[in-house]
Order: sequence, then C-alpha cells, then structure tokens
Amino acid sequence: MRSFIAGLLLSAVSLSLAAPAGAQTVWEMPTEYPASAIPGEGVATFAGIVNETSGGRLTIKPSFDAARGIKSAAMIGAVQKNEVAAGDAFAGALGAVDPLFGLSSLPFLATSISDARKLTDLARPAYDKKLASFGQKILYTTPWPASGIWSKEPLSAPTALSGLAIRTYDATSTAVMNAAGAKASNLSFADAMPKVKDGSVTAVLSSGDGGAGRNLWDFLPNFTEVNYALPISIATVNLAAYEALPADLRKIVDDAAAATEQRQWTAIRTRLDENYARMRTNKVAILTDVPSAVAKALADAGKGVVDDWRQKAGPEGAAVLDAYRKP
Repeated sequence: MRSFIAGLLLSAVSLSLAAPAGAQTVWEMPTEYPASAIPGEGVATFAGIVNETSGGRLTIKPSFDAARGIKSAAMIGAVQKNEVAAGDAFAGALGAVDPLFGLSSLPFLATSISDARKLTDLARPAYDKKLASFGQKILYTTPWPASGIWSKEPLSAPTALSGLAIRTYDATSTAVMNAAGAKASNLSFADAMPKVKDGSVTAVLSSGDGGAGRNLWDFLPNFTEVNYALPISIATVNLAAYEALPADLRKIVDDAAAATEQRQWTAIRTRLDENYARMRTNKVAILTDVPSAVAKALADAGKGVVDDWRQKAGPEGAAVLDAYRKP
C-alpha cells in the first residue's frame, strides 16, 4: 500500500509541475496538511487516478502544507469562488463556516472507526445539501485517527492541564480545553507549528497522523491517547467546474473519488499502528492508559458541548445527532 501511494504521489507531484501538452482542463487541489498525512495521501491518490485515467484531458495539480496559502477554514470560500477548483479541508475548521461541519469533531461522540463511519454516512446528505449552497459537491471524505494530546511534559494528572498552552483545531475543542483549565488557541496546523517551535505552544490536540507528518516529536515528546474524537476531512469540488466537464470525464472524477474514499477508510484501520511505530522509533512516550482523573477532567469539560452544538446546528444537525444516538 505504501509503495502504491508513493507511486501515485510521485506521479501527482510530477504532473503538478507541468500538465501534459494535450491537457484541456487543469484543476488545482490544495490541502493544508503534509503529503505524508492521511488527507495528503488522499489528495495524491485522487490526483493520481484522475491524471492517469483521463489521458491528460483533466489534470489535477495537488499541493500540500498550505503551499497555496489556503487553510482549511478558508477552503470552502476558495472553492466557491473558483480560486481553486477543488480542495481538502479539515471538517472541524469548517465549523467556522457552518456549525454542521463541526459534527465529526465533537468530544467523545465517535471514538471508534465504526462510529466515525456511521456518523459520516448519516451526515453525508446534510453535508451534500450544505455544500451545494456554497456551489460545490463532496468528492470524498477522509477519516483521521483519534485525536490525542501531544505535550512537552507528560499529562500524568489533571493539574498538568492547568495553564497548558495547547493548540486546538476548532471552536468546540477550544472551549473544552479551556474548561479543563488549559489556555487553548484555535490554530491551523500551518499556523501552529511556528509556535510549537518557538515554545509558545507546548501542547497540540491532534492525531498521531498529523503529528507524525509534522515531526511534532522534535518538540513535544509525549502523546496521551485521550481518544477525543475521530474527525474527518472533506474534499470538495466547484460544482460549476465539475458540471462543465463532459460526461465521460465526470464519470472518471466520480470513480476516482469513490476509489479514494474506499482507500482512505481502509487505510485508517492500520494507520494507528503505523503511526505509533513511527512515533516510538522517534522516542515519543505514548500513554495509552490515561490516568482516570485526567480522563474525567476532560469528559467533565466536554459536558454540554454537544448540546450546545445541537442548538447551533439547528434541526438538520439535531436530526443527524439523534439518528446517530438511536440504539
């Protein structure tokens, strides 16, 4: 699988440097995450499949690490304005655009892969409808491994949360961490890394995947497996750009998106072990047996947040949440 993705990535990056001479349509597709993170692999996979099967008639030009200058929270706007034809964005950050997109990163709601899949499938029609109002459609979703806490010092007791300068990834996680006594800042990964490096941020809420891709272990050698959430990223395309394609190219895009989604949800099943192995090789201390007092402090801090989200998301969001919670 790794060699397959590496080949797709090499192909996609090569094609990003120069489109084939006969190419009729070129789509830029950025993500703020590195090529080694699972959303980056999704972009590379999608681009590789389209570029190969379209015979150069449609070329996807991927970019990573926010090289295009577009972070997740701004991706819907960028795709809507056709600044880029397509893009991958962390759904939690899109909660700033509409609360509905914050669903997958609600605390301690979906804490297993099967739960995350169920929640995503239930929410998909609502996501589709909401994105259509922004002139775009979903290509595919990408699940992240469970979010934990990277930190400079071990989180061995609730007191370790007090005053902890932690990067969070959406308004909800910011509220939860502040309620737990931390000093949380809602930052994109691209904005967080300079602060991690200069020491003004001493902890990061993230999976081992994004952290592994960003080499967080150089600065934050402890990882606490709190299983905060298994959030998703969403890849979208400008609807007008998609509909402008001839029918056979639209089918190529649809097939590539379906294949990418299947690949992403399959890859997540072995991703945690791969990430942990890489982290341990780089001397990260992984705490899987979270002290009960730390777990309780975080759980208590998260109480009420889901209900607050329910009110903000309105009837559509509430309906998805109720369907998910139904036995």
